[in-house]
Amino acid sequence: MADLWHDVMDHAQALAREAGSLVREAVQNEMKVMIKSSSVDLVTQTDQRVESLIIQSVREKFPTHRFIGEESVAAGEACVLTDSPTWIIDPVDGTTNFVHGFPFVAVSIGFVVNKQLEVGVVYSCMDDKLYSASRGGGAFCNGQPLQVSSQTEINQSIIATEFGSNRDPEVVDKIFSSMRKILCLPVHGVRGAGTAATNMCLVASGCVEAYYEIGVHCWDIAAGALIVSEAGGVLMDVEGGPLDLMSRRVVAANCRSIAEKIVKEIDAFSPQRDDASSEPKQ
Repeated sequence: MADLWHDVMDHAQALAREAGSLVREAVQNEMKVMIKSSSVDLVTQTDQRVESLIIQSVREKFPTHRFIGEESVAAGEACVLTDSPTWIIDPVDGTTNFVHGFPFVAVSIGFVVNKQLEVGVVYSCMDDKLYSASRGGGAFCNGQPLQVSSQTEINQSIIATEFGSNRDPEVVDKIFSSMRKILCLPVHGVRGAGTAATNMCLVASGCVEAYYEIGVHCWDIAAGALIVSEAGGVLMDVEGGPLDLMSRRVVAANCRSIAEKIVKEIDAFSPQRDDASSEPKQ
């Protein structure tokens, strides 16, 4: 990681903690809940407030940097990844959890240069866990090094996944079909925290062997992807190719053999890409 990006790491960590404080305060108060793509795709004023806080602060310190933010994209901003230094932000990963008081909510901040992840920070707001990674510098939780599980047997593994917000019956059938096949490999269990960033950090922490999902967005997984890889894990597409941040498909695992076993059981489909029909702004 270039010396310049140490400043990025410090700023991202400070912002994640500040944003997390806002999230914890908001949990105690009434909130206005809005919908985005459907009645199960939620956004709150806290999502928008936290994203604005992060973007404004970064613009002041790093005025030439670009942004991809969940709420900015929802409001019509282009979602395009260039070679320029770019912050990829999910202000409240796990908005549905947040709305219901389900205690897994994260702030996710990824930083990409030349389309390569350089910094990843995930702050698990409710349990005060700050996960971080820099390219080539390892992964940490509250300053302690992270290492993925050493388990190599799929039938002794816990696998994480999510159902997503798409309620199209054909998509739901594929999601359940994949889960059924993975559960019957067999595996010890299937879990889900309700936030992609947290699920990926659980892989990096060694308590979950793998996480897979179709339908996530780049802002859900950018930071977590670097944290997993720097903790010794592997990343790939659900059909076995390299991870593409914009594809909305991910497998993150402690080792290649477990990732490949999962890939064989997934009924893959392709949601609309995050960068579909996006053009970089001049």
